[in-house]
Amino acid sequence: MPPKRPKSAVSSAGSKKKDKGKKAPSPTPSENPGHPEDIFPMVLTSATQELFDCRADEDVTGDDPYRLLRKDDIIQDLKTRAAVSDFSPVKPIVLDYPEDDILLVYDRDFTYGQSFYLVLTPEAKDRILNPPEPETPEVVVLNEVYKTPEPKDWLSLGSEQEIAEESIKETREKMWYKLSRVRRKFGAPVSFSDRNTADAKDGYLECASYQDSRFSIKQMQRDCGMQAVPRFRSSSAQTQWKFLRNVFMQYTPREFNEDEKENILQSESLKNFCKAVTPRVILALQQEEIMNVFFDDWKALGTEAEGSDWSGKVSEGLMLYQAFTVQKYSKDKKISSMNWHPTIYGVIAIALTEKEEERLNETFAVKPSLILFYSFSDPANPQLLLECPDDILAFEFCPSDPNIIVGGCVNGQVVLWDISAHVTRLQGTQPSGKKPSVNTDTFDLDDNKENKTPVVRYCAVSALESSHKAPITDVQWLPQTFEVTRTGLPVENKYNISVQVVTCSPDCSLMFWDVRAPKLLSHSASDRKQNVDQKPQMSTYSVPDTFKHLDRTWKPLFKVSLPKINTSGEYAPLKFSFEHYTCNGKTGTNTEDAQEYDDSSKVNPDYSQLRAPSAKTLTPLEDVNTKLYIGTEDGEVVYTDWKLEKDDSGRLHSAKPLHCFSVNHCLVNTVQRSPFFKDIILTGPSPAGRWNFAIWKEGVMDGPIILSPNSECMYTAGCWSLSRPAVFFIGREDGSIEVWNLLEKTSEPAQVHAHITNAKITCMIPWTGSSKQHLLAVSDDLGMVRVFEIPRTLYIPSRSEKLSMGKYFELEEERLLDFLKRDEAWAKQRREAEELAKKTELDKPEKTLEENEGENKKVYNDHLTLEESILKGMGLLPANTQDT
Repeated sequence: MPPKRPKSAVSSAGSKKKDKGKKAPSPTPSENPGHPEDIFPMVLTSATQELFDCRADEDVTGDDPYRLLRKDDIIQDLKTRAAVSDFSPVKPIVLDYPEDDILLVYDRDFTYGQSFYLVLTPEAKDRILNPPEPETPEVVVLNEVYKTPEPKDWLSLGSEQEIAEESIKETREKMWYKLSRVRRKFGAPVSFSDRNTADAKDGYLECASYQDSRFSIKQMQRDCGMQAVPRFRSSSAQTQWKFLRNVFMQYTPREFNEDEKENILQSESLKNFCKAVTPRVILALQQEEIMNVFFDDWKALGTEAEGSDWSGKVSEGLMLYQAFTVQKYSKDKKISSMNWHPTIYGVIAIALTEKEEERLNETFAVKPSLILFYSFSDPANPQLLLECPDDILAFEFCPSDPNIIVGGCVNGQVVLWDISAHVTRLQGTQPSGKKPSVNTDTFDLDDNKENKTPVVRYCAVSALESSHKAPITDVQWLPQTFEVTRTGLPVENKYNISVQVVTCSPDCSLMFWDVRAPKLLSHSASDRKQNVDQKPQMSTYSVPDTFKHLDRTWKPLFKVSLPKINTSGEYAPLKFSFEHYTCNGKTGTNTEDAQEYDDSSKVNPDYSQLRAPSAKTLTPLEDVNTKLYIGTEDGEVVYTDWKLEKDDSGRLHSAKPLHCFSVNHCLVNTVQRSPFFKDIILTGPSPAGRWNFAIWKEGVMDGPIILSPNSECMYTAGCWSLSRPAVFFIGREDGSIEVWNLLEKTSEPAQVHAHITNAKITCMIPWTGSSKQHLLAVSDDLGMVRVFEIPRTLYIPSRSEKLSMGKYFELEEERLLDFLKRDEAWAKQRREAEELAKKTELDKPEKTLEENEGENKKVYNDHLTLEESILKGMGLLPANTQDT
């Protein structure tokens, strides 16, 4: 339903006065500027349009915009709906109208500011329905005598010389050919014979032209003309240029000077234009908030592919669904990390960091470091701001409680937030969430005094002296199925809650953190539930006490270093990935206490009440995988174990990695496991090549099982599909997205979406909104997030896709092992051949000095003899030499 008319229209219609002779009153020019006095622009709701059969673009169109309304019907509508009626502003005019029919005109182009206008007088109705015909002026033809124009004298400006130079002239004599017949064939009888039709074209023989390879003309000089052009500029667009052609153009921009710009900005016409279009802009914004104009109704039916074959009409590429950006926060910043909210629909959180060039040119001005929460319900404004002590490079929601967030700062500190007090705002159910009224006189998009975005301060930050010494580039929660001791030994997690965090940094270390207080938990399950129920309510802007026991005193549980395997030094990790699957197929151990906790408390756990139990009371888990893959800033993929070992003196130390694969010095920015195969890892850019990605299989230590061809542009991000085992997405430095489907093509991407953004892609996160809505969030280096809708062909798997991909990975593993065996056999053969050659050389007897001189003298004499024979054959030797 369209919004109500502005109050100015009501007041103007209500203040009309009757003219002489009981004429229908009309708005004065001062009250309704921009339209004649005898019409009244108005907005008709859909119910009114159906009642009077004047539905826009159906009953009335741009070609047939007129509709005569009965006066009695309008009066009856005024009696029935009273002030709710759309004709209430013109009630006195309708009652005093002298005729039975009133003209309503559909204004499709919004000439007078609204979609309809009512004609207030019979004279205006006749003028509109029967416009006067334009008078054709009489043409008086005078008897004029036509005179043939006399040609003017030719005035030469030098063009005939250019024409003469460009004209084609023959510069060599023509060749003459003489064709004759043998004399003896004159008068001879003619004999006809059959001819093969395959030897002729279209029934006749011809001498077809062909290129003679023995003759070629080398172009020495070419004359071509070109106008002077300004400096070359390269730009791009979302189009494919299939046919390349050379194009030259000459252009000069036309710009206003400063005085002209100032005059235009201060002109009355510009002010009147802004004042006239502001209601329409506000109306469009309100309609966009009420209804999504880009909503696909056909897809919402859910029958586009089930009922019939519509494969030719279903989109096969990524489609832009939503975009988020706010210049107030994202100016001169890039997006370093991004995550979808685990439980609230359409909410995404992004972390903004300063660009490297901005950080190098940093002044004393303090720029706030924030994590922004965006929602589909209001894409223009962030719903929540998380205050950070420094820029955040990585953050993650807690698997047990999505209101708990952990992040890693540029200065090496670990931060914790609790957003429990703002869940209602993110869900869109906040009672005071009424939108402020829009004032058309002082319309300001940046005015958010009535709807200010709340800022949440962090609950706890780690001690600076115990934190990383370099920026934290990756952070992950340990799963709910186990926890680790101070030696890295996996033990049972009694309450089935994620309580530990793993971070990595280029300072050559991984750190494990525990968010619980170190004291033993002595409360029973009923006490814990009571504490949760009796927890005091916080104000909107207060700091929760959830992690007060950790603030500025938080230290890591233990630290894992990464010494290099064959040389001195350590690896500098950027990303890591671990999988907590167990050898016997289980993912954890649920004790009776854990079951009791789950049954007794259905709310999110209260981390302020948790205490770390003694490691002696917990049962070790022998079947938990403690190995993880790490991507370094030097382009290495490292496979190591996080458990600490004891040396001969009894001190704990980190063991050397099990394997390291490295070829170049390009940093690894993606290390992600497949959601369908826990032992399959995607890395990019691959260390085996500068601009490609690789797929690894855990347990195969000889290299990647799949290695993509080299790309023209560097890969910057990658992620697996959440619904198809064979599909994954790769982001590039030029702002393009590659969609790979290993079941269709393995040497090239199945789809390439070129230049979806003009900047480097920094993060890619998939998300499943529903069974029929799969989205992909893509962030760039300019601080903008674009959400793309994944088409049906890319999120619905085939019947046996997972089984086929499992066999494919097994075949690739066998191919790699076979190649390595052959390579080893070839290397062995080369070594044996080299050893045999060396042995043969050693077995040869050494020649004396006299024998070597004799052989050299013989070679020299043979050379002189050959030289003399050649000179004799060419006649270059003197006569006496030839005689002798």
